[in-house]
Amino acid sequence: MSNAGMVIVGAGMAGARAVVSLRANGWTGAITLVGEETLLPYDRPPLSKAMLIDDSEPKPVLLLDEGMFASLDAKVIRGNRAVSLDRAAKILTLEDGHTLSYEKLLIATGAKPRRLTLPGGELAYTLRDYGDADHLRSRLRASASAAIIGGGFIGLEVAASARKLGCEVTVIEAQPRILMRGVPEEIASVVHARHVEAGVTMQVGTGLSAIETDGVLLADGRKVKADIVVAGIGAAPEMSLARQAGLALDNGIVCDAMLQTSDPDIYAAGDCCSFPHGLFGNRRIRLEAWRNATDQANIATANMLGGSKPYLAVPWFWSDQYELSLQIAGMPSDGVETIRRQLSDEAFIVFHREAGGRLVGASGIGPGNSIGRDVKLAEMLIAKGISPAAEALADPAVALKALLKV
Repeated sequence: MSNAGMVIVGAGMAGARAVVSLRANGWTGAITLVGEETLLPYDRPPLSKAMLIDDSEPKPVLLLDEGMFASLDAKVIRGNRAVSLDRAAKILTLEDGHTLSYEKLLIATGAKPRRLTLPGGELAYTLRDYGDADHLRSRLRASASAAIIGGGFIGLEVAASARKLGCEVTVIEAQPRILMRGVPEEIASVVHARHVEAGVTMQVGTGLSAIETDGVLLADGRKVKADIVVAGIGAAPEMSLARQAGLALDNGIVCDAMLQTSDPDIYAAGDCCSFPHGLFGNRRIRLEAWRNATDQANIATANMLGGSKPYLAVPWFWSDQYELSLQIAGMPSDGVETIRRQLSDEAFIVFHREAGGRLVGASGIGPGNSIGRDVKLAEMLIAKGISPAAEALADPAVALKALLKV
């Protein structure tokens, strides 16, 4: 058993950031990062895009390499899953029987892909880690056709990548439209049209009956032939360690605003935890986003060292669809009114206001970086709780920066 120190379970973005943040916040004791995968911490967004389509031999985009761990005087344990917690003794046990004592523990175990539960569901590929992406890359390159189950971000990104590789692609979405969660219909329709333009067949409002070795059987009896089937139907928080330890659970590991779990010596960050957000009525939410993992790691580690900072960062997410960039700030689903600002022929932003006029979300789409600045300014307006006039939001001649002074 090692000396007690700070232990982090989960070697994704949140876990890697937590190592850096602990040192930045003055912690001089032991730091141990425990990762289930054999790789050092790496960036996941490229898995559905560059890794699938680039001609060069893929390599993980490392967040921390061996030299960085050495300079931070931190230990990383790879390829070893954390299986149990003795909260009374403050001991973590790993799959190989190794134990670690901790002063404070951070759980950053992320999320796992949801699996199809219909007949043949086990035949569908999922994408979450580097191994998944490496296998999917090889299979797509050996396939002439692909069926993508799910019209969310991951499914659509894989569809775009498969199309760029020359596959005939069909996207199958059971909901009435793609991107139902958190994306307004007018932006979803742009993404839909761009996929159709690229040659993707979109089967929307279409249920499934079964996955077969040569494709997908739809609920209405039609068959979509495909050499490979990929399921992108969302992710579930990875809570097995927290469940074994008896921590409170509710759509993730339950945390307070400081990201502290029901055990005062255990914190959580990233996709695996739910928390009350002070900007949105302290409603308990769970976020699956790259920036959220980074921001929460910073707050959680500061609080592990004695701080009491609430997590109040405005949610932000992005997705690349061909040459289009889609960005979302805040909680668009909280809005009851939408206001459109047309930035150019190809780029626009939809603002989302609650009943009292307060800005609670912004969704934008456009080529390249055309929407980035305005979405960032909208994020700042949301953070300040400002209620801009609808006319000002709609008029591209009115600088959003000026509205921050209201």
